[in-house]
Amino acid sequence: MNGDFRRLWISSGVSGIGSWLLVIALPVQVFTLTGSAAATGLTLALEALPPLLLGPWAGALLDRWDLSRALWIADLVSAAAVAVILFANADRIWLIYLAILVESAAATVFRPASRALIPAVVGTGPELAKANALTATTASIIRLAAPPLGALLLTGPGMTTVLLIDIVSYLLSAAIIATIRPRRRAEPTAVGVRPGVQYVVRHRALRGILLGQTLFLTANAGLTALLVPFTVERLHAPGATIGYLISGLGAGYLLGATLSSKAQSWLGIRELLVTTQLATAAAFFLLVNSPNVACAIGAAVLIGFPGSILLITAETCIQRTAPAAMLARIGALFFAADSLALIIGALVAPAVTLLIGLPTALNTIAGFAAIAGVLTLLAVPGHPAAFTRPAPPKPPKPTEQPSQPRRTELGR
Repeated sequence: MNGDFRRLWISSGVSGIGSWLLVIALPVQVFTLTGSAAATGLTLALEALPPLLLGPWAGALLDRWDLSRALWIADLVSAAAVAVILFANADRIWLIYLAILVESAAATVFRPASRALIPAVVGTGPELAKANALTATTASIIRLAAPPLGALLLTGPGMTTVLLIDIVSYLLSAAIIATIRPRRRAEPTAVGVRPGVQYVVRHRALRGILLGQTLFLTANAGLTALLVPFTVERLHAPGATIGYLISGLGAGYLLGATLSSKAQSWLGIRELLVTTQLATAAAFFLLVNSPNVACAIGAAVLIGFPGSILLITAETCIQRTAPAAMLARIGALFFAADSLALIIGALVAPAVTLLIGLPTALNTIAGFAAIAGVLTLLAVPGHPAAFTRPAPPKPPKPTEQPSQPRRTELGR
């Protein structure tokens, strides 16, 4: 990998450590200050709002901006947002909500910018799949290690230490990204959100991936929302057992990430997307019907393995298929769809549980994940040519001057 990608990879790992430390600490802090489960849940809902409401417009701006500059500015904004939490208390809980909104808005810029910058520094050939796999592997390792470390820091030095580490991680990430050489962005053929939406709607491969992934991620969000009730009511285990399930999921993600680039050489894009969606859905069924905690942890590992390959394959396909001039806005559109899936799944799953009961709701949601695989099979083309980035238009040839007529003796 070249030097620019190494800097981008290191910066994402550094900021990721700080962010995952806060994943555990922040909900605990909100509950400690308010004593309200609803207030704690509000923190999750606020995180999903900026990508849904601002994501497409942020992507349209990024297509006209220097991506490395956008990344380090987003890191600085995130650092400032986390710093605001230092001044929060029970009477100023709104400061935490404000910080969550601002940090999530910065992430709304960071994610599509990073998605667009990776193919800019490594190209769209085989190195792109390896770069995405390496990034996902690092994220999986951090996902395994950082949340327990955050819990230890919270019970030891306290919330202030966790916040300071997160602030420093964002500042270091910004400093590293700032050393990436600026890259000129191709001027988009049109400005605004509509061209990106129209391109995805008209492009069969991107449209199919968007539909299949949105349905799949909605089912995934629904199961996530019911994970604590499932652990308590079905497994008859303490709610804290969910930490073991998340660790199992992270282990599966790590294993899948290390094999994802090879998997893309074993099957075609559509076949790999469908296979991993159906395999993950089967693992969902195993999880929700597990008789004990040990079986549930094993099912979580089986979820993470194909799930990781699925996410990395979809990411690589988007980067290779979308035009360079619209990559950021198309990436932001997919990011917004992910957030919409999160909100719908988190809201609908508990409501469905009240109507049909927890066991039936869990199996129904797992069934929707399987339907996503069928939808992908029908909606995504199988021919490899459908997943190639369109070539940029060639500049027009200079107009040739008409040749002068040969003068004859009579024309003298």
